[in-house]
Amino acid sequence: MLDTIFIVLQIILAFVAVYQFGFSLFGILKRKRRPDHAPQKSFAILVAAHNEEQVIGALMENLKQMDYPRELYDVFVICDNCTDSTADIVRSHGMNACVRTNPNQRGKGYAIEWMLRELWSMERQYDGIVMFDADNLAAPNFLQEMNNDMCEGARVIQGYIDTKNPEDSWITAAYGVSYWYINRLWQLSRHNLNMANFLGGTGMCFENELLKEIGWGATSLVEDLEFTMRCAEKGIYPKFSYDAKVFDEKPLTFKASSRQRLRWMQGHFTVARRYFFPLLWQSIKQFNIIKFDLALYSVNVYIVLVTFLMTAGVWIDTAILGGPHISSIYNYLPLWVAYVAIAANVVTFILAMVLEKVKSWKVYLYLLLFPIYGLSWWPITFYAFFTQNNKQWSHTQHTRVVRIEDVHGSKQSTL
Repeated sequence: MLDTIFIVLQIILAFVAVYQFGFSLFGILKRKRRPDHAPQKSFAILVAAHNEEQVIGALMENLKQMDYPRELYDVFVICDNCTDSTADIVRSHGMNACVRTNPNQRGKGYAIEWMLRELWSMERQYDGIVMFDADNLAAPNFLQEMNNDMCEGARVIQGYIDTKNPEDSWITAAYGVSYWYINRLWQLSRHNLNMANFLGGTGMCFENELLKEIGWGATSLVEDLEFTMRCAEKGIYPKFSYDAKVFDEKPLTFKASSRQRLRWMQGHFTVARRYFFPLLWQSIKQFNIIKFDLALYSVNVYIVLVTFLMTAGVWIDTAILGGPHISSIYNYLPLWVAYVAIAANVVTFILAMVLEKVKSWKVYLYLLLFPIYGLSWWPITFYAFFTQNNKQWSHTQHTRVVRIEDVHGSKQSTL
């Protein structure tokens, strides 16, 4: 019985791996850039901030310099349960500081829900709602790209999430490699195939009327993934804007990274339980590959967990119990198949870096430590499974003050 379970699970995991690898190939080529639409859409830019006095000033300066008519966008910073001078800094830049105090409902999802109600009560109404994090920097063309997508009918849009500090440590480099892969070989591939993309928590844009229609309603630890699934259930598929870049600060240390990723995995378990089977059933009834793809993405956290448990089981069986006593599909396949599977996994990350024209020798050197980052997802996910009912928001401290000219200068010197 155990042998059968192991082989069936390995076949399922192999199918998922081949499926994802096949999709990634469609991200190798980029579509030709489309012509710009004249600026016509108005935007409310929302920034959720909790004690972000160190980095909020750089973002405010950045948002003043957008290549978009100033009268067509306003900035609203949600000073959520702040105890520092975040609000004062925002006001000193002439932006709107919206103070929220609610110690019982902490977290970005609740803050956004509150801010949307405030926005909808105002006299001025906007065409689109853009969301950034306080540590972000946006490319000057970001709003223009959102305008282009909205003019072409997009209702939910995810920008390209880049890393503003990939050379700071081996951890930030690992984040950078992961996001270059996600943007190029996951998001762009689905964009090229007219599939749905998933939201990444920042650099997002929503049609205001859509939010009024269905509400925000995403208050889990991964509000971005939750809203993606809510949209998919209603047949609304997020789009990816490759040319709209937002630069995100990544944690400098392994400890800070582990805390952040633990929160992500805890939230992923919640979303998987709530949306996987409904989306899977809809995809079967409707013969809808887009909903199947998103259902598979929602359950990815369980795929990581099962992979870890099976790998640990095989290792214990072989190293401690004198095995192997457990059958494996690799017992029936040539040894080279296993090597090809491992090589394909490694090559995709390097390919993404090459395609994204990353030439920083430091980041490539840090690739030697990338397997540690990758394997660390296993114990983090395992622990998240047993703590998934923890709904307490874990705030990531942001201290890396980088301005957009520093990011562009670094890009020019390393790309």
